[in-house]
Amino acid sequence: MSVTDASSGSDTSSRSHTSSGSAEPVRGRRARRLPGTWRRGRVAALLAPAATPVMLIHDHIPDRIGHLGSLVETFLPWTGLVVPLLLVCAAIRRSATAAAAVLLPAVVWGTLYGTTLADKRAGGGDLTVVTHNVNEHNPRPARTARVLAASGADLVAVEELGDDSSVYGSVLDPRYPYHWARGTVGLWSRHPLTDARTVDIAPWSRALRATVRTPEGPVAVYVAHLLSVRFSAASGFGTDARDDSAARLAAALRAEPLPRVLLVGDLNGTTDDGALSALTSPMRSAQEVAGDGFGATWPASFPLARIDHILVRGVRPCSAWTLPATGSDHLPVAASLEL
Repeated sequence: MSVTDASSGSDTSSRSHTSSGSAEPVRGRRARRLPGTWRRGRVAALLAPAATPVMLIHDHIPDRIGHLGSLVETFLPWTGLVVPLLLVCAAIRRSATAAAAVLLPAVVWGTLYGTTLADKRAGGGDLTVVTHNVNEHNPRPARTARVLAASGADLVAVEELGDDSSVYGSVLDPRYPYHWARGTVGLWSRHPLTDARTVDIAPWSRALRATVRTPEGPVAVYVAHLLSVRFSAASGFGTDARDDSAARLAAALRAEPLPRVLLVGDLNGTTDDGALSALTSPMRSAQEVAGDGFGATWPASFPLARIDHILVRGVRPCSAWTLPATGSDHLPVAASLEL
C-alpha cells in the first residue's frame, strides 16, 4: 500500500511537473504573438497616412513642374486603390497596425467620393442631351452615327468629326432637322437653332455656340473640344494648350447673356482638375449631380477618367449616364435635364 502510494505520488508529481513545464512555454508564445500583430507591417502603416494628403490637398499640388497637379487630379479617384492594397498587405503580414492605419485614407476617400458612388438618377426632364467624341480615326463612323441617332436624345453633340462629317450628317440629318457643324464639332437638334457661331478657342474650329429654341424657352448650348493633353519626357503632362483654350471658352461663357446654359463635349480633363476651375466651377456636372458612380469615359476599352462632360448653369440635371462603346476611344455620355 505504501509502495503504491509512493508510486502514485511520484507519477502525480511527474505529471504535474510536466504539465506545468509545458504550459509555461505555450503561454509565453501566446504572449509574444499578440504584440507581434502590432509590431509587424510598420512600412504599410506609414504608407497609409502618407497617401492621405494627396486626397486632401490635391488642389495645392503645384503645376509648375510637369503639370503634376493636373496629372494627379485627372486620376484622383484612383487614389482610393491604396485602401484595398494596404489591407491586402496587412492581411499578408497579419498586422493590426497596418489594418488600423488604413482607416484614415478610407475615411477621407469615403468623405470625398462616397456620395459619388450613390445612384442619384431620377425620372423627369424636358431635354435629353448626348455628346460624343467620335474619334476622327473611328473605323466605323456610320455605325457610331446610328448609335447616336438611336439614343432618342433631343440634342446630339459631336466632337472630332474630321473627314467623316458627311457620314454623320447622312445618318443624323433625317432625324434632326436642325443642325450646325463647323470644323471638328457639330450639333444636331430636334428644336430650332438660332445664333449659331464658332467660338474662338484654337487656331481652328473646335467649339461652337448656338441657341436652342425649346418649348420651355431658349437655351445656350456650347459644344467644345479643348486642345489635347500631351505627354513627353521634356514637359511631362503637357496641358498648356488645353489650359489656354479653356480660358478662352470660360471667357465666352462668362459673357453669355442667356440664363440657361449647357456646355457639352470633350474637355480633356476632369472636374477635379484645378487648371480647369475657371471653366468648370461656375457650372454643375450632370454626372456629379444626377449620375451613378464616376461615369468614366476614356479610354473606352477600360475607362479611367471622365473627360467628356455635360455641364449646366440655370438648369437642373435629373439623370446622367454613359452609353455603350462605339468605334471611338471615348464613351458617349447623356443627361436628362429639367429646364
